[in-house]
Amino acid sequence: MDSSLLITLEKPRWVIAAANMFVVIHVIGSYQRIYAMPVFDMLETVLVKELKFTPCLTLRLITRTIYVAFTMFIAILIPFFGSLLGFLGGLVFAPTTYFLPCIMWLAVYKPKRFSLSWFTNWICIILGGILMTLAPIGALRQIILQARTFKVFA
Repeated sequence: MDSSLLITLEKPRWVIAAANMFVVIHVIGSYQRIYAMPVFDMLETVLVKELKFTPCLTLRLITRTIYVAFTMFIAILIPFFGSLLGFLGGLVFAPTTYFLPCIMWLAVYKPKRFSLSWFTNWICIILGGILMTLAPIGALRQIILQARTFKVFA
């Protein structure tokens, strides 16, 4: 399967346009607000506290733009970036998204054993564990296959 599934689709155009729009919304929301926010905070703290920059909107815009441009450059540089994201996503984000919240919920609320909420959480824990195991394996296989024909900026 092609890693750029949306590019391989041809019809219907409105579904492709809607899917691409949802991908952009998802990436902007998750990347800018969740995953990159600690890096933004660290960079701005170093610039203000250690390098004595004045905290302002201009500093924030320049810092964040440079960081996003740098990560985009790295993503373009690595031809198997999609598979690398799959590897890291399965290894790191699957536990924090799928089964750790369920484990914490079970620990905090202690639902009655074999109740519907108990079963639902355990199903999510098991499926999350399977996803955390299989996603990195598949992504690593894809990285190995793509590394044979490695070309920078491909």
